[in-house]
Amino acid sequence: MTTVLLWLLQSLYVLSPIQPDPTLERHFKGHRDTVTSLDFSYNMKQIATGSMDSCVMIWNMKPQMRAYRFNGHKDAVLSVQFSPSGHLVASSSRDKTVRLWVPSMKAESTFFRAHTGSVRSVNFAGDGQTLVTASDDKTIKVWTVHRQKFLFSLNQHINWVRCAKFSPDDHLIVSCSDDRTIKLWDKNSRECIHSFYEHAGYANYVDFHPSGTCIAAASTDNSVKVWDIRSHKMLQHYKVHSGVVNNLSFHPAGNFLITVSNDSTTKILDLVEGKMLFTLHGHKGPATCVAFSRAGDYFASGGSDEQYGSYGNPSTSSFSTQPVQTQDLPQPLPQVHAQSSDGSVPPGLASTLEHIISQLDILTKTVSILEQRLTLTENKLKECLENQVRIGLHLQRREET
Repeated sequence: MTTVLLWLLQSLYVLSPIQPDPTLERHFKGHRDTVTSLDFSYNMKQIATGSMDSCVMIWNMKPQMRAYRFNGHKDAVLSVQFSPSGHLVASSSRDKTVRLWVPSMKAESTFFRAHTGSVRSVNFAGDGQTLVTASDDKTIKVWTVHRQKFLFSLNQHINWVRCAKFSPDDHLIVSCSDDRTIKLWDKNSRECIHSFYEHAGYANYVDFHPSGTCIAAASTDNSVKVWDIRSHKMLQHYKVHSGVVNNLSFHPAGNFLITVSNDSTTKILDLVEGKMLFTLHGHKGPATCVAFSRAGDYFASGGSDEQYGSYGNPSTSSFSTQPVQTQDLPQPLPQVHAQSSDGSVPPGLASTLEHIISQLDILTKTVSILEQRLTLTENKLKECLENQVRIGLHLQRREET
């Protein structure tokens, strides 16, 4: 019986050279085959999982509450996600359908045939009003959640589309395909803005950084790549796995990335320092999916292993700070070496560092707000220019007649 592991993240901001390892809080047993996808609800009360056993399961975070098993798909469930409100769970399947479930004991659902091939991924927009799906039929489609109305499709991939995701502001869509490209789309114009090329493999999974300025891809060449979507440059290239990388998840703060691989390991990467923080050996077979909770204090991972005992003792995870290979890596923040005799940070230095961190956080948020305002201004300016062109053409036609 396949398990899902729930890990507690002690802290990723400890100002000490020795950081506490994540600890295994619980393992959930119920699926009869490989766990393919998982997601936390926004209120942290439930976890949804999908599996090759064709079932969706809803796990309650309170140990005394039983899990719900949802049957309805006729083939493997490949992707699951909670809606932003938490009132729905979307699942996609090899049976070419998407189902919307109410995550309660009644297991009420509605479904629609979304594609002519396996539906590899499903993702809610931030407003919860639309869905984007990716399929083996080489297309990406966008739907309304209400009544599941088809809106439009994106058709430039020439092989299976593994994953499609909305940007945090819902203006963009990113997709990855077996055609070895990662494409960035404008949702409004429905045009491909840019294609990133994978030369040594293809991406299994792709997602936006919480800021919306970068994307990360989990690749079959055993690496993880981070690109800037504005300059189109590769910012970081992590070669820390010895097997295909299946899935990844950004920490909500944006400073950390967690990855899982066929090498059975889960790794936490520090994006600011450009290094690997932790390697966790919780799975006995390929680790297939992973996700941070919305607050970032927990993460869960799923795999193809079939285990029954408790095997997540913190001592089974190894701590590593080896530098990773990077390309165009931003300058990392300086490491803190000053320590008191007992290995802790001196109180005066700790207070100073806390103040610096709080100021940096304020600056980061300010820059993010300014970027959003700039984007809004650019859009308004573009609209004004387009209106002027239309007016000019109209006046020109009148003069000609």
